[in-house]
Amino acid sequence: MLQNQEYKKRFKMTTMRAVNITKAGGPNVLKLTERPVPLARHGEVVIQLAYAGVNRPDALQRAGLYNPPPSASDLPGLEGAGTIYAVGSGVTDWALGDEVCALLPGGGYAEYVATQASHCLPVPKGLSLAQAACLPETYFTVYSNVFQRGGLKPGEKFMVHGGSSGIGTTAIQLANLFGARVIATAGSEAKCQACKNLGAERVINYRSEAFEDVVKTYGGVDLILDMVGGEYIQRNLKSLADDGRLVQIAFLQGPKVELNLVQLLSRRLKITGSTLRPQSDLAKASIRSELLEKIWPHLEAGRIAPVMDSEFPLSEAAEAHRLMESNQHIGKIVLKI
Repeated sequence: MLQNQEYKKRFKMTTMRAVNITKAGGPNVLKLTERPVPLARHGEVVIQLAYAGVNRPDALQRAGLYNPPPSASDLPGLEGAGTIYAVGSGVTDWALGDEVCALLPGGGYAEYVATQASHCLPVPKGLSLAQAACLPETYFTVYSNVFQRGGLKPGEKFMVHGGSSGIGTTAIQLANLFGARVIATAGSEAKCQACKNLGAERVINYRSEAFEDVVKTYGGVDLILDMVGGEYIQRNLKSLADDGRLVQIAFLQGPKVELNLVQLLSRRLKITGSTLRPQSDLAKASIRSELLEKIWPHLEAGRIAPVMDSEFPLSEAAEAHRLMESNQHIGKIVLKI
């Protein structure tokens, strides 16, 4: 395995194309630039990326609402797929040329990126690198919040908001795979149909139906995965069955709201949540191990698959962000590096 000094001599690659956030603002602030190729520190690998996933946190970071951790790259991009370009000291699981997809600390909108070797996963058999780039951020997020934190069990009723998003399409498939009854919300007939096709038992068009009224006919739901926040929070609590759990992973409509929490006591409800990026490297490595054991075999067997909406070249990252923020897509958006 090549150490940093050796691979710099061998490949003579010192700079790379990348997309930089020039200032906080709209998609137009995303600009192509050149950056130094990162080095692989102890326990890290450098990946030559073929594709990078586009996610909501990227847009929040671009808008100045989601600062990267101090040790992370300032470039956006939290997931990608490609080949191992270099390995740091202490890495034994990967070799040069291995095809991987990986959870990234940042820096995915670039030709090369450094990440923890323990945050990489093999590209599932039968999937392309573009499909594999759609997996890490969404699967780490959904698995850790729905199953580890939310404790979803077979036979329970599960509702996910934003059912046609990357998170939503993943959550529907995984919950259905493990025997839960799935209810999803979406905002158009096409999106509702996509959720049904993925295994949702009931899909609620939130533009024409109040989801809390619909789930009452089911006796409430046991677990809700929500990224909307705002006025949805109180409505979510009304939608839970006794002993139900609300897992919050984002607040697209804002984190501050006035709540009547008496029902938490009377109906033994739980509110929890997490975001992935600030968690420790060890915590992320633990999630990765469970994904490899419990989820990757189902991907390779074709029982589940990422839902891809569209692909843009790296130079059109701004257009990819415009599409994501228009909410017209179904599933994931990727950048071809």
